[in-house]
Amino acid sequence: MKQDFYEILGISKSADAAAIKKAYRKKAIEFHPDKNPGNKEAEENFKKAAEAYEILSDPQKKAKYDQYGHQAFDGAGGFGGGSMNMDDIFSQFGDIFGGAFGGGFGGFGGGNSGPRRVKGSNLRIKVKLTLEEIANGVEKKVKVKRKVQAQGVHYKTCPTCNGQGQVMKITNTILGRMQSATTCHTCGGSGQVLESKPKDADAHGMVMVDETVSIKIPAGVVDGMQLKVSNKGNDAPGNNSIPGDLIVAIEEIEHEFLKREGENLHLDLYISFPEAVLGISKDIEAVNGKVRIKLEEGIQSGKILRLKGKGIPSINGYGNGDLLVHVNVWTPKNLNKEQKQFFEKSITEDNFIPNPEKSEKSFFEKVKDMFS
Repeated sequence: MKQDFYEILGISKSADAAAIKKAYRKKAIEFHPDKNPGNKEAEENFKKAAEAYEILSDPQKKAKYDQYGHQAFDGAGGFGGGSMNMDDIFSQFGDIFGGAFGGGFGGFGGGNSGPRRVKGSNLRIKVKLTLEEIANGVEKKVKVKRKVQAQGVHYKTCPTCNGQGQVMKITNTILGRMQSATTCHTCGGSGQVLESKPKDADAHGMVMVDETVSIKIPAGVVDGMQLKVSNKGNDAPGNNSIPGDLIVAIEEIEHEFLKREGENLHLDLYISFPEAVLGISKDIEAVNGKVRIKLEEGIQSGKILRLKGKGIPSINGYGNGDLLVHVNVWTPKNLNKEQKQFFEKSITEDNFIPNPEKSEKSFFEKVKDMFS
């Protein structure tokens, strides 16, 4: 099991943005490679803190993590930020450290003193899933059009910033001459520009390709959830660039018979009047195939049968929901003469006069039980 992000940073779930940033900076300085040369455990803790901060510092990602835990980003096959390397961390969060390490970060790059690692743009796709696929988890292969660096493309050092990714600007103020660094407008901060490219490449040295991407989707995902497949977005120009990510939005296909409510499923079961009177065994539709249930004699319309564990798995691994079967006794609308005479004779008999027992719950009590 992955360690809880709040536990990694040593904060509570109620921590605000400032507290999260402060906690991350403290952990990052504690486990920084410059302070712990050759210490693999410190390096892993450094990466864990960066991954936790990546999620908790983003309000939308934080909300998803609070609701679904690691599964909202990890899936079953490498979703999320667990693959972050040192270059990723310093390029994304280098400013967090301020001047604690002189801006250089011991040769790892990043911060405000050199070229930043450019990341390509993300791609977004929508994947439709049946209820059966959601219940069991599934691996989907999808075709994605993405930009990649063309074969034979070459980049060179940016002449404007001399490969630094930044240009220095000196401004005269009432306090004297002030020096500041800004991102190089020529290379966008990468420190490199296009030198040569093949004819089919665009102005940045990119070509469009069709690629089949395998996506492992965990059981229990919900409609609207987004998963991330790292490094399957568009490439970025430059020799030191990294691809963007593929964002996968889940769309649930409505089932013909089963209705989903969180991890529980609901099924309307219609039975005839004779079946209700005599009792019967029935095969009903469940998410993983047919299930046989037994209806007792004299079952009443509106009764709810709860089949434990026959619902949708919890995405956090807390077991399965239930299948709630709503029994509806079908009243015939058209009777022949003989059938009509039978009911006319029976209408005054004691057994046909409604006489609910005290143990019989009202409709409102049943609804209350269903949602409790």
